[in-house]
Amino acid sequence: MTMKQGPQSMANVLAELMARRGFARTRSTQDLEKAWHEAAGPLSPHTRVGAVRRGKLEVVVANSTLIQELTYQKPTLVAALAQALPDQKIQDLRFRLGAID
Repeated sequence: MTMKQGPQSMANVLAELMARRGFARTRSTQDLEKAWHEAAGPLSPHTRVGAVRRGKLEVVVANSTLIQELTYQKPTLVAALAQALPDQKIQDLRFRLGAID
């Protein structure tokens, strides 16, 4: 194993620290939750944001009636999320029934 010689730039040290501690992931999750709450409006307290996988955001929903309503609003919700979070590249939503903490 070889060690780097000399001082490292502060930008590299901070970037490595943030990656190790998961700060970027935490910030991304907060941005995602905020964008979802703004897009879903009054329905958002009955939902919980999950992960984005392959352009699909998973959302846990409290009841099946609400899943039907969100499914009806899906095109509008996807458009709002895509505009608010272009880096996430959200193209679809997956609603799943579950407990909301």
